[in-house]
Amino acid sequence: MKISREIKTAILVIASILLFIWGYSFLKARDLFATYKTFYVEYDNVEGLVKSAPVTLNGLAIGKVNNIVINPTSGKLMVELQITTDFPISSTSVATIYEPGLIGGKQIAIEPDFNNKTLAVDGQNFKGNVKLSLTSSIQEKLVPLQEKFDKVMVEVDQLLTGVNNILDKKSQENLKTSLSELSQTMVELHATSASASSILNDNKADLKGVITNFKKVSTDFAKISDSLNKADLSKTVKSLNKILAKVDGLMLDLQAGKGTAGKLLKDEALYNNLKATTKEMELLLQDVRLYPTRYINVSVFGKKNKPYVSPVKDSVYVGPSKSSISKVKN
Repeated sequence: MKISREIKTAILVIASILLFIWGYSFLKARDLFATYKTFYVEYDNVEGLVKSAPVTLNGLAIGKVNNIVINPTSGKLMVELQITTDFPISSTSVATIYEPGLIGGKQIAIEPDFNNKTLAVDGQNFKGNVKLSLTSSIQEKLVPLQEKFDKVMVEVDQLLTGVNNILDKKSQENLKTSLSELSQTMVELHATSASASSILNDNKADLKGVITNFKKVSTDFAKISDSLNKADLSKTVKSLNKILAKVDGLMLDLQAGKGTAGKLLKDEALYNNLKATTKEMELLLQDVRLYPTRYINVSVFGKKNKPYVSPVKDSVYVGPSKSSISKVKN
């Protein structure tokens, strides 16, 4: 069967048209034979996001950005997404703009809500979110630091200006003199330190001996401490406390006049009686010593006793009173 030239021309034209459509779709990143769903997301700012930017789900490309237009009512940017995946995406999923790296444009990541079992339908709007890129995050953190640095520099400038105003020419000269004296003091301190180091080096042997003796003393003291720890000091202290308590009780009894010793200390009448008795015993012994024949009289011939005569002078006793003599005779 012979095909006419007109049919061949028509077939060629149709093929060219189909090839043109396919090539245009390929350049636009469209798949003529793929089925996709369209979703919309509204953003305040889509800086860095362009058409045909990938749409990912957990890092896997599942679609692209088909179009970006301005909403004439709100002034926000409406982004059209084409999703070609059969993965069930919930209606409450979030479309987040993010930057995958330092080099390259921005992309949109679908963050599905697995708690919601209601699936998104074609033409539905997703909630939009923008994740700061690394450079934007660093810039956002550097801005307050820069503001603080500028503020500090202003305050430093004001401080230096105030110092310059306070320090007149004379004060500046005094400050220079003080700094010079301080430098000289540091030099002298360095010389003193060198001298002290030399003295220590010269007496190193003596210092070692002192340190050795100190260690020995410390060891002996540690031994004494161990011995004291081993000794039952608590028991000794308790016994001593009991003895002191008894002594305190005895002293209190003496102060209160209890017992014989207390009465001797506090009872003046008993003291006076003892004093008088002692005096009388002294007189009696004196009389016995001077005149023993009055008390021991052995007479064979019945000789009478001699009358009592008071001693004229004695080393122990100077004559008794008449009342005392009469008491002794009685």
